[in-house]
Amino acid sequence: MLYEEAEKTLYLECYSGISGDMTVGALLDLGADQRILEEQLRSLPVVGFEIEISRVKKSGLDACDFRVALDREHENHDHDNEYLYGHVHSHGEEHGHVHEHTHTHGEAPHTHEHRGLLEIEAIIRDSQITQRAKSIALDIFRVLAEAEAKAHGTTLEEVHFHEVGAVDSIVDIVAVAICLDNLNITEVIVPELYEGRGTVRCQHGVIPVPVPAVVNIVQQHGISLHMTNTEAELVTPTGAAIVAALRTSQQLPDRYKIRRTGIGAGKRDYGRASILRGMLIEPETKESDYIYKLESNIDDCTGEALGYVLEQLFEAGARDVHYSPVYMKKNRPAYQLNVICSEEMLTKMEEIIFRETTTIGIRRMKMERTVLKREICRIKTSLGEAKVKVCEIEGCVRAYPEYESVVEICRKKGLTYQETWGQICREASDRLMQEGKSHE
Repeated sequence: MLYEEAEKTLYLECYSGISGDMTVGALLDLGADQRILEEQLRSLPVVGFEIEISRVKKSGLDACDFRVALDREHENHDHDNEYLYGHVHSHGEEHGHVHEHTHTHGEAPHTHEHRGLLEIEAIIRDSQITQRAKSIALDIFRVLAEAEAKAHGTTLEEVHFHEVGAVDSIVDIVAVAICLDNLNITEVIVPELYEGRGTVRCQHGVIPVPVPAVVNIVQQHGISLHMTNTEAELVTPTGAAIVAALRTSQQLPDRYKIRRTGIGAGKRDYGRASILRGMLIEPETKESDYIYKLESNIDDCTGEALGYVLEQLFEAGARDVHYSPVYMKKNRPAYQLNVICSEEMLTKMEEIIFRETTTIGIRRMKMERTVLKREICRIKTSLGEAKVKVCEIEGCVRAYPEYESVVEICRKKGLTYQETWGQICREASDRLMQEGKSHE
């Protein structure tokens, strides 16, 4: 099928909070390949752990439980919280474990590792996981490192904290990255995080919930918290870092179809179903919708600065960014910056423009647009795998190779852009014909 490798949108429903192991469980339940996860985790240059994947019951609901079992030298008891709070006893939950898999990674050393960010990055880079999974894992760890450094009043280079250095946290975060890559998830929607209240006891005393690292993460990344009356910590620093690093939107589309649902199990019971539910959704494309245009005339900013802000806007989620040469008052040559974005990205786009340019004003326009039904797909061609945008119009289908895929193949094969683009187009069209789809 042409569409079997289509990029996917994940919606995380965090009504019971979020942690690293809950996220892995939800992704496995959504269909991430357990064999690939096991193989790639085995390539980590880390010892002293095994993983256990099982089915459990949470408030009567069937869920996937992902557990990192540590040897005696690395044991944390309740690994997603223990790094900060000391030993925490579970309140109990009906598990009914039937272990599907267990594998061991060598013998543990006789000391606990307290690694810093540089050591973690080296471990990830030296593994055999995919490049995209490495990038995802590194992004999550950097968010976590920044939050911990701020919480402990030290620098990013100097912070050595048990959570990032612990084997179980390395495995949790890398497992999340592997599963996301395996499912080909490119969009992640998280509207808000449900958090508990009260205090928890850590190795240094009693601290409030949300814990400092979580507060730093949600503050830095603009994540909404929904405070509940549950006397417990529901959002772990690892869970918050996962959301901060992966989230591409906080707003669900008005209309969407649920293609698949997965439930990951938490380890504790605080009077509510300790689960994280993930859904693979497909937004319904409307014939017309609305988009926003931001516009600003700039006559006193360098070309280097303007080039940098364009990159920043695209990385933050802008649909399109371009400059047009204009003449302003007193015949000053200048550039008009134009940014196209969705409504939920307006504040972020304006923050970047004000921060990175010399402008003191931005014009905002709401614009109606008409769009074709389209989908980004991965197809196998004689030149290698390529991304292709497939659009439908009046019963016909058009295939447009994505620029980055064409360039990557050109560099690997030593071909010209035109011949590579044409070859991918022809083979994509042939696939469409084989599947009985009309094309132009």
